[in-house]
Amino acid sequence: MGDGLTFPRPNWVNWIAQDSSGTWWGYSVEPLRYDSGWYENTVGECVRLGHSIPFGWEVSLLPVG
Repeated sequence: MGDGLTFPRPNWVNWIAQDSSGTWWGYSVEPLRYDSGWYENTVGECVRLGHSIPFGWEVSLLPVG
C-alpha cells in the first residue's frame, strides 16, 4: 500500500494528495480541495502517481521536496 511519497514522481512535483478513489496525484502548485479530490486551478501541472486504499484523503495533501 502506497502513501503517495513512495511513488516515483517527476522533479516538478511539489505537492502530493490522494483523492476519494484512492488515486495519488502530484501537483506543481498547491492544489485546492473539492468534494472528492484536489485540483490545480489551471495554474500548474498535475500527474497521476499511483493508487492505494483511500484513507483520510481529505487530509492527505503534503508538500514534497
